[in-house]
Amino acid sequence: MARLMLRGRRGFTMLFFSRLSLRLAAHPVVRGISAYVGGELVARLSRLAAVVVIARHVSPVMMGTAALCLSLFEIIRVLANAGIGQRIVAASDAELASVCNGADRLFRAWCPIVTLLQLGVAGGLAIAGQREAATMLAVLSTVYLMMPFGLVRVFLLMRDGRLGTTARIGSLQTITDHFLTAVLVLLAPGAWALVLPKLLTTPLWVLLVRRARSWRPAIAAPMSARHFLRFGSGVIVGELVTAARSQCDNLIIGALLGVNALGTYYFAFGAGLGITYSFVSATQIVLFPFICGASGAGRHQRFVQGAAVSAAILLPVVGTQILLAPLYVPLVFGAHWAMAAPLVSLLGLAAFPLLLGAVATARMRADGNAVADAGISTIATLSALGGLALGASQGLAIAVIGYVLGLTIILLPYFIWNLANRPHARGSRIEEYVL
Repeated sequence: MARLMLRGRRGFTMLFFSRLSLRLAAHPVVRGISAYVGGELVARLSRLAAVVVIARHVSPVMMGTAALCLSLFEIIRVLANAGIGQRIVAASDAELASVCNGADRLFRAWCPIVTLLQLGVAGGLAIAGQREAATMLAVLSTVYLMMPFGLVRVFLLMRDGRLGTTARIGSLQTITDHFLTAVLVLLAPGAWALVLPKLLTTPLWVLLVRRARSWRPAIAAPMSARHFLRFGSGVIVGELVTAARSQCDNLIIGALLGVNALGTYYFAFGAGLGITYSFVSATQIVLFPFICGASGAGRHQRFVQGAAVSAAILLPVVGTQILLAPLYVPLVFGAHWAMAAPLVSLLGLAAFPLLLGAVATARMRADGNAVADAGISTIATLSALGGLALGASQGLAIAVIGYVLGLTIILLPYFIWNLANRPHARGSRIEEYVL
């Protein structure tokens, strides 16, 4: 009798967890995150293969020249969207045609301005003596002239919930980029081999986006630029702050602790936080349209639901990574990196506050509070970099602890505030300042 009862309990438990797993797998947030993370894993494998080829054929000087150009390009590229696309995702059905017409007009006017801005930066590099990097940056500025032909469509795909499609397009572009890099490095080793694929794969992105989503300007008055201004300014500041957070930590470590410490930190960041950062980025991308799909109390419910699902996926991964870093770091990356394993574990802890911040950002942008979110992101970045700089006086490990604590003391209360802040039934903040 006891055995029958035990078997019954086991059967009930297995049935419960199997149904829970099926429901979790069918959740739109899980599907969206899985698409982005799966694509990111494939892209990382292709990048690893390209890095092996690059390391054998490109000198450190060439690598440094390309890195200088690409770092500036990645920061300036944030300006190309300017928060206009997120306004498409957040638009109601009634205003969608007007918003898309206005966004298309703004993209066509704004992207050439970003091109001129990048040409100006290239001119500054040339004056500073970095003529090859300046020429590369000038050539890459033509990317922005192609982007308007696909930008409205890619944000419509996000609004439609077709995140798997956007993830596949992004992954295919990245994989093609890495393949072309490896081929060019073999044919003509040099810094240009690392830079040109960014330009060559842009037409591919435009073609794939236009095939995935049809759109033509509708017979509707374009929404005026002022309706995009407040929302867009907050988004662009937030994205620039995020870009600064991902670049300035290296500069601080290099300046305060030297090149050797910077190399160790750079490796630990990639092997620790770098593995889970793609998940955090995917969470924000997926949750924004998911939360926008509801209003009032339903929007808050989706925010809580998205946060719970994301945490349920990330917590086991990060926990395993932190605990097993002393084992897998020397095994995967080589015994000479064993001394960096504690830093890998410490940096892995940063995934928790970054996830909370990403979920809160998705909620705030969906509610039309992008400006306030940009302010919090700025404070969090300054806090993290300040903690990093203060801790650096005591060594690399303390610097990493300072970085993690700097993020946590800002982003954890920010998430809790969003959790406790239930909206009224009157609608979203976007409706308040657009209507």
